[in-house]
Amino acid sequence: MLMRLSPAIMFPAVELHLSVVSENPTSFTITVTSDTGQNEETVEATIQFTYVEHYPDDPPIFEVIGQENVQKSDVADIITLLNEQIQENIGMVMIFTLVTAVQEKLNEIVDQIKFRKEEEKLLKEKEAEEVEKAVFHGTPVTIENFLSWKAKFDAELAEIRRKRQREEEQAGKVKLTGKQLFETDHNLDTSDIQFLEEGNNVEVDESLFQDMDDLELDDDDDDPDYNPDLGSEED
Repeated sequence: MLMRLSPAIMFPAVELHLSVVSENPTSFTITVTSDTGQNEETVEATIQFTYVEHYPDDPPIFEVIGQENVQKSDVADIITLLNEQIQENIGMVMIFTLVTAVQEKLNEIVDQIKFRKEEEKLLKEKEAEEVEKAVFHGTPVTIENFLSWKAKFDAELAEIRRKRQREEEQAGKVKLTGKQLFETDHNLDTSDIQFLEEGNNVEVDESLFQDMDDLELDDDDDDPDYNPDLGSEED
């Protein structure tokens, strides 16, 4: 006589979906779903079990034929878990025990997913903090990077000065200061001395004074009213 499987009877406390594949040999699939996580995450695994002739004295054949949100490494862990549980329960009806163990494993996977997400969130926050610190503190100053910056700054400043001077020259607005003239024209070094020397060697044109006798000059001595004593008193 073939036994019909009833999920409500066989697995009263486990959330699953059972589907019969064949009745001879008895084969069925069970989809096990984990409890819901904080962010509504769930994972599932679908396992096909097939009874052998001398079950439960001989272990059933099983295969994981489907999964959702389960990684390959998790599937390998589920297979290892089922093999361990089968060996511990040889001689006893064990499907309920196996399915319960799988659901507990899926719940652990949900917790691991939650932990990984929290870890990723913390890592992103840490990276954001490091970026903010780098922007706030800037690059640490060393002798090497300061000298490099100084050389670049001096070169840029010199180029700006040359450009500005060229623009002024083209516009005809170059006006050198007295210091700049003194530094560029070395003849100015002795200009004051030359001026003084040339002042002491002034040439006088004597011809300008040759006709002095022809000039009519007032002679106070020819004035009958002239009194030299009065002139002294006024002084």
